Amino acid sequence: MKNEKLIVSISGAVIGIIAVCLVIFGNPANMGFCIACFLRDTAGALKLHQAAPVQYMRPEIIGLILGAAIMAFGKKELVARAGSNPLVRFILGFFVMVGALMFLGCPLRMMLRIGAGDLNAIVGLVGFVIGIGCGIFALNKGFSLDRAYKVTLSESYVFPAIQIIFLVVLAAVPSLLMFSAEGPGSMHAPIIISLVAGLVVGGICQRTRFCTVAGIRDSFMFKDFTLLFGFISLIVACVVMNLIVGKFNLGFEAQPIAHTDAVWNVLGMVLVGFASVLLGGCPLRQLILSGEGNIDSVVTVIGMTVGAAFCHNFGLASSGEGSTPNGHVAVIVGLIVCVVIACVNIAANNKKAGAN
Repeated sequence: MKNEKLIVSISGAVIGIIAVCLVIFGNPANMGFCIACFLRDTAGALKLHQAAPVQYMRPEIIGLILGAAIMAFGKKELVARAGSNPLVRFILGFFVMVGALMFLGCPLRMMLRIGAGDLNAIVGLVGFVIGIGCGIFALNKGFSLDRAYKVTLSESYVFPAIQIIFLVVLAAVPSLLMFSAEGPGSMHAPIIISLVAGLVVGGICQRTRFCTVAGIRDSFMFKDFTLLFGFISLIVACVVMNLIVGKFNLGFEAQPIAHTDAVWNVLGMVLVGFASVLLGGCPLRQLILSGEGNIDSVVTVIGMTVGAAFCHNFGLASSGEGSTPNGHVAVIVGLIVCVVIACVNIAANNKKAGAN
């Protein structure tokens, strides 16, 4: 167990160091990795939304999925499975993105922002923990999505193959895609550096089961702090790296691609934490699982991508200037939907248990 905690801690630190290096090489500030932002940019590159500042096919996403797939294949853990409430997972993935784009970042970017001194991300962390607490309450009451079943192994290759196609298009025929001329989408590390970073982090996360939600969830539910060590070490590594390169800026104001609307930072991350617990993993974990052959996680990732496009097509996403009224409504709707999904599922499971 001590060795496992050490490995997870080192892995978290490596991820944090790589994330800061990506910023040095050109990624937006405090955004070495952000699953929400990068899926949003990719959706823009695929012309699913027309928000000009956030359009770029992010190689990090491609690398994360392929890195997990390669590692799973090498360890004989590549297993195609599906059938665990795919529509519910799509909806939850959609609202994870609504919450993340209200806050302006997924849980991983929240950690990177904390590591760069952004105190708004500490506010978001409070909401994230509350949301995880809501999810834990649902789990303790009997919430559980249906089990997945093995399907044809060839299905596990489809999503990684799509990522390879995306990579070929990005490198060979970029004219098919949309690219931002300014804004976050125009800021990116060189393709090869972004891809290699994604491959390395994808492989690390596949082996360690790194998950930003599981670290906090397991600490409360099982008194298992293993993954929490990775959570903490990632932030510490970011703090050290940002101090070294002069990118640490402690405070609420003038933080890059962030806003100071505390109420909606909290509520956005409550939604992310709640929905992620119901899904069984954070956005990063869903990408890794999709690379391992989990088709239900592929559906979740598609839901997140559609959610990102929807947020920008209908004015739900926040900006550095603050949140939007449309986004406020969407977050409240998302929280209600999560409560309804949890209650219906718990009632059904308890009825089934009573019948047995």
